[in-house]
Amino acid sequence: MSDKTYHFWITGCQMNYADARRVATELEKLGYRATERAEDADVIVLETCTVRQQSEDKAYNKLHALRALKEQHPERTIAVMGCVVGVRGNEHLAKTFPFVDVFMEPASDGSPLVSHLQQPEVLAIEQEETARRHALMDGAVILPRQQRNRLVSAPVSIVYGCSHACTFCIIPQKRGKERSRPVGSIVAEVRSLVEQGVKEVVLLGQIVDRYGYDVPDGPDLADLLHAVNGVEGLERIRFLTSHPNYMTDRILHAVRDLPKVMPQIEVPVQAGDDEVLRNMRRGYTAQDYRDLVRHIREVVPGAAIHCDIIVGFPGETEKQFQATYDLLAELRLDKIHLARYSARAGTVSARAMPDDVSDAEKRRRFQEIEALNERISAEKMRDYLGQTVEVLVEGRRKGSWQGRDPRGKLVFFEDERSLRGQIVPVRIERAGAWSLSGSPADRTPTPQPETAAIPLNVL
Repeated sequence: MSDKTYHFWITGCQMNYADARRVATELEKLGYRATERAEDADVIVLETCTVRQQSEDKAYNKLHALRALKEQHPERTIAVMGCVVGVRGNEHLAKTFPFVDVFMEPASDGSPLVSHLQQPEVLAIEQEETARRHALMDGAVILPRQQRNRLVSAPVSIVYGCSHACTFCIIPQKRGKERSRPVGSIVAEVRSLVEQGVKEVVLLGQIVDRYGYDVPDGPDLADLLHAVNGVEGLERIRFLTSHPNYMTDRILHAVRDLPKVMPQIEVPVQAGDDEVLRNMRRGYTAQDYRDLVRHIREVVPGAAIHCDIIVGFPGETEKQFQATYDLLAELRLDKIHLARYSARAGTVSARAMPDDVSDAEKRRRFQEIEALNERISAEKMRDYLGQTVEVLVEGRRKGSWQGRDPRGKLVFFEDERSLRGQIVPVRIERAGAWSLSGSPADRTPTPQPETAAIPLNVL
């Protein structure tokens, strides 16, 4: 067995983790094994994000930190992938970081890195690894050894890029136009993950409910959900992030009718004022979003609905911000993912719209919605008291098991059994704003001392 090792440094969205896993699969096929420390690795791969300037700066700082390591060990390979590289070439990066051996676009299959590692001499690949590689179906993956039969929930990219072009977003420039993966490739990946112990998959896309729109007469997200629902051994399916304009009844009916698809829908609104929405180029009104939330709740009763909000978008007045606050107070969504607007070079808003809301004002607006979010969440979570929920156990945290119920609520409980990857009925006894805790409903509760109380405000 090869003693060659690799290390991934990953930042950004779940899609980056899914992309990194595809490259890790190619390294596993070559006989490489994962290691936790970059200093111990023969191959170091940085999976980068540029959704905010802070994320891009973080990647550059990491690269600068690796320069000395490369100078001390020139035989080691350093590769950079993801949105920092983008789809428009890497000449600037190559000049700035000449010690980097390989640059790979977002959603790369890892072939540039494999080609580099096989030159100037082809690596010796054990016969068992070669046989394993040829046996894999298109799309199948090999998890790092330490994740096999331990990773419970895994992200799976289903559509790459984005063709929507919101004025604040850099993703279309970095990840390219929308491209949907074939159903067979996605199902093969899911099946291979399940064979390695995964119980839940999260299907990902920049606009996930546009899956298949780039394929004439092709399958849509509902068709894909039906296909993945048929994978034997898989327990749960989630998907994100959706766009209000493409959330069809076919998708909602799949959520309602398919037993493995969880009743959790991520559908960003971004703002509650129509002029701000037009400036963002979102393509719907605040009333359209109200109607969609009402319709989701009619078709999928009890569904958890999450949204994204940007405060301080260029030109946003206090009255317009109040419209966003009022919309959220009215709809009482389960979770609000908040961001303060920051201009990204290359976007329409950065080029054509003055960033005229002060940082102090952005922070104030952020804090107001954050407080609203916490209050609504705490009120909704109290409704769980006394209920029994089905928890897919993901692992341990501070001595307690943790997992999520079908609606994505984080649940803690104590039990001496080995329960990773199992679905356990938990009777909810305590509720915080961001998590629940209780006791297994299939066992007689064991009294716990007050000092053993589980922290509730855990994201």
